[in-house]
Amino acid sequence: MTRRPWSRTLPDLVRECSAATPGAEALVGTDGGRITYAELESAMVQVGAGLRRRGVGRGDTVGLLAPNLIEWVSTALAVQELGAKVAAFNTFVKPLELAFLLEHSRCSMLVIADRVGRHSLLDVLREVLPQLWDSASWSDERFPQLRSVVVLGQAVPPGAEPWSALREHADVHPAVGSATDDAVIVYTSGSTAWPKAVPLSHYAMVENGFEIGERMQLGADDRVWLGSPLFWSYGVANALMATFTHGATLVLQTDYTPQGAVDLIERERCTAAYLLPAILHDLGELPDDQRSRLASLETGLTIGRPDEIEIALALGIGGICNIYGATEVYGNCCVTPRDMPIEQRSRCQGPPLPGVELRLTDPDTGVAVTEGPAMIEVRGYTTRGYLGEPELNARTFAADGWYRTGDLGNLLEDGSLQFVTRATDMIKTSGINVSPAEVEAFLSTLDDVAECVVVGAPDPHKDEVVVAFVQPSPGGSIDPDALIQQCRRSIAAYKVPSRVHVVASMPLTATGKVARLELRRLAAESSPSVGG
Repeated sequence: MTRRPWSRTLPDLVRECSAATPGAEALVGTDGGRITYAELESAMVQVGAGLRRRGVGRGDTVGLLAPNLIEWVSTALAVQELGAKVAAFNTFVKPLELAFLLEHSRCSMLVIADRVGRHSLLDVLREVLPQLWDSASWSDERFPQLRSVVVLGQAVPPGAEPWSALREHADVHPAVGSATDDAVIVYTSGSTAWPKAVPLSHYAMVENGFEIGERMQLGADDRVWLGSPLFWSYGVANALMATFTHGATLVLQTDYTPQGAVDLIERERCTAAYLLPAILHDLGELPDDQRSRLASLETGLTIGRPDEIEIALALGIGGICNIYGATEVYGNCCVTPRDMPIEQRSRCQGPPLPGVELRLTDPDTGVAVTEGPAMIEVRGYTTRGYLGEPELNARTFAADGWYRTGDLGNLLEDGSLQFVTRATDMIKTSGINVSPAEVEAFLSTLDDVAECVVVGAPDPHKDEVVVAFVQPSPGGSIDPDALIQQCRRSIAAYKVPSRVHVVASMPLTATGKVARLELRRLAAESSPSVGG
């Protein structure tokens, strides 16, 4: 598909591709499974029929907790076909976090994979919903809207049913989803103790995704590798949309490893790749004979410093594109064109995409300025606001539609954005946003922890790592290694502190607040050096 798609919803986009190129591959899985656009349309309709018979309809929410599987996509499309929306849950989730997601999303159905690699998602669910294993008839007063659980995999509890049961013969039913409906809710870390719920609409996902693919110069013959999760906006709002709006093929890595990525990219002759800094470093450190197996790659996206763009070039990805964005702006709002001179691509994140505006404002006053570094604000394809967060929305979204990113940057003469740093305390590790408040909320529940502060520290491979400063209770003691192990048992792996520093007291500012800048300086001093 070389023209702009006419479709305004994700299911219609699949129908459009199916009508144009029914035999073209839409999705390929790690296990070799593959599905054409025509087959994906059929699966969408059949699963939609099963969901409809189970009471899913317009306005409902279906929780989806699974890795990068073909069934993830067909389930999401079936939900959206009915005018319902998908709440995309993080597979790194632990019981406490899953309970929050089920309660906050108010989902009427949960579709869950039995496992991700060696990690059992059903073990996590069992701690939250044990009655699912006791009886076919169950309920939980914490989640009154939750009526059913569907399992992707072999181990199906008595109170759930297998995903295969959803695929039913479908009578003709008109699609009821509309362009402005929420297609997906992505949960992302923020300044609060729990993840923020970011709704993304159909038409904006289609439009913005198409423009991302245009900057990459994607075509119907391209095969796009995705090792990052579909449940991030980088996956569902970016890679999936850029690929489908160009009638290309999305190649899904279920459980990312560097060697697995090489094997899959070579096997499927992938021409484009969605890369994060950590992935680039992984691939760049492979032996020459393994890196040479990536020869089919021509383009891709990454969130990279100049030295990381150099890694992509060394891997032979001459058309690598540098990007800037956030979940709130549908994954990306700026992308360097594939044919921009590499000196520019390595040092900026490109001009805004069509339909997107940028401006810089003074971080303290909010007044528009022409020179930076200053606060980056975005208008155009932005979320309508965080669900259930009116105060946060008032602080983050201006009345005239501008989204205050919390990042500092410059606007170059050609209109390109140059990201400088984050003005907030957000930590970004391996491309994942981590809220210090989330980690602090957990640490504060542990024995002998009187006070804790979590900051980011620079890391040569992950951009930043999580570092915790903890103050023991009077008479108490803290073993840093033991505390890290407690974190690994209870919170998602990417949130676990890389280092824990035990302090007698926290440094304070003149106004009596914790001096986070001082703690970030101390954390940076204990970090390995980062290339410029």
